[in-house]
Amino acid sequence: MRNKQKTQKNKDILVVGNIDSTTDWKDPLADVEVVIHLANRAHILNEKVADPLAIFREVNVAGTIQLAKQAVESGVKRFIFVSSIKVNGEQTSKHPFTASDKPNPQDPYAISKLEAENALREIARHSSMEIVIIRPPLVYGQGVKGNFERLSRLVELGIPLPFASIKNKRSLISLENLVQLLSKAIIDPTVANQTLLVSDKEDLSTPQLIKKIAASIGKPARLFHFPPALLKIMGKLTGQGNAIERLIGNLQIDGISHLGSDPKSTKSSKHNGKKTKI
Repeated sequence: MRNKQKTQKNKDILVVGNIDSTTDWKDPLADVEVVIHLANRAHILNEKVADPLAIFREVNVAGTIQLAKQAVESGVKRFIFVSSIKVNGEQTSKHPFTASDKPNPQDPYAISKLEAENALREIARHSSMEIVIIRPPLVYGQGVKGNFERLSRLVELGIPLPFASIKNKRSLISLENLVQLLSKAIIDPTVANQTLLVSDKEDLSTPQLIKKIAASIGKPARLFHFPPALLKIMGKLTGQGNAIERLIGNLQIDGISHLGSDPKSTKSSKHNGKKTKI
């Protein structure tokens, strides 16, 4: 977000190239008061590189640190970092995730996100720039990529899916609600130096999510019953174990406070588990 009084015509979009420890952010950060950092190397199914963590660190950690340090030098007041609920873990069992939970990242992508969070907190401790960390779950909506896009594609193709017997619960957040949250995080003084876990009010099962996707694109939801235990076995045999676990397992976020009329959020300051309306 630039200072409105200093913003010049045709200065809204600037190309910086690859994001890593050498990226020059000087021009894009000119007259900027708030940075919302969403760019990252996303988690990749069936990663083939020899050392995926090193590649994730180059973009998600070193690239974030480079941006944050130059943001401090440029006088940026607030740095909003979109992390991931995967920092907390892959699944919940007895209790939903909260912002005060001990992090439990399970793959290189999640590890890199946690390392970026910790680096940002350290930068905040030695500067006047405020840090806001947001850990969303699966984001759904028009134009969303990743797992949601892959699932939507299967529904659109009319492929029968063996998920009718799944009775899980997963927290999600719509693109619209995530944008609403980010808009509030720009100006809300109570979220400075906080970690936010956010989601929509309603948690959905995988079959419920598929039915909603089908309804939104005017297609039938072709679901049939199949034992989830056998799905797990088939996933392991085909190298799709992690993908199947995400479709079968629970991932819920504990949300007591609400943002506007829809999203829910939990907030932690220095991991004290405090929950506050924002």
